Amino acid sequence: MMTHTHPSSPSKHVKSHAIEIDPHSRESLGYERLVFFSDAVFAIAITLLALDIRLPSGREVLTNRDLLRALLDLQSNYLAFMISFLVIGSTWVRHHQRFAIFRQYNTRLIWLNLFLLMGVAFMPFPTAVLAEYGNRTATIFYALTISAIGLTQLLIWWYAASGNRLLDPTTTTKQIRHEMLSSLATPAVFILSIGVAFFNDNLARLSWLLLIPVMILLRNRTPRA
Repeated sequence: MMTHTHPSSPSKHVKSHAIEIDPHSRESLGYERLVFFSDAVFAIAITLLALDIRLPSGREVLTNRDLLRALLDLQSNYLAFMISFLVIGSTWVRHHQRFAIFRQYNTRLIWLNLFLLMGVAFMPFPTAVLAEYGNRTATIFYALTISAIGLTQLLIWWYAASGNRLLDPTTTTKQIRHEMLSSLATPAVFILSIGVAFFNDNLARLSWLLLIPVMILLRNRTPRA
């Protein structure tokens, strides 16, 4: 939540002017609207992932054996759904954690956040492409989308943390550096997989599992406030 700016204040004419967020205020809903809108986009995107998992059309009546075979044939769809669900979910968790510690916000942050949400809302499409084709082009397309989302999230943190522009003044350099590395982990792994895909797309998709030990390592090294 944020405090009102007096109408005669010159900051009203500066679009990038940072607005203080007052946790005790109940009058202004600007910051809450930003967070609620973001949560809604994440929720819709993560729901649309499941809607792309469909049985092949053409046969309305299936025997038990045919249905079981058809369900098993969708294994690539299940895998694509699981990966995208975890990516969007982890992106939301980091988004939630960071917006909880921001002490100010401005127009630039709103626009950067909007670009992040654009990538999140787009995720169901590359997920469907990966599930349908699963070849080198689909793998690279998917990895590029996730890399773009990760780099946008990195840009948001860099902008907010630069000179503690939007953060609590007590935030340490060590904490800022750790969050920067955490933001870099996902795009780094997926960008690496793009290079691998030119030689072996199966190995490229397998390389995405590197995120698990990397995130565990970063989590164990989280600096204490």
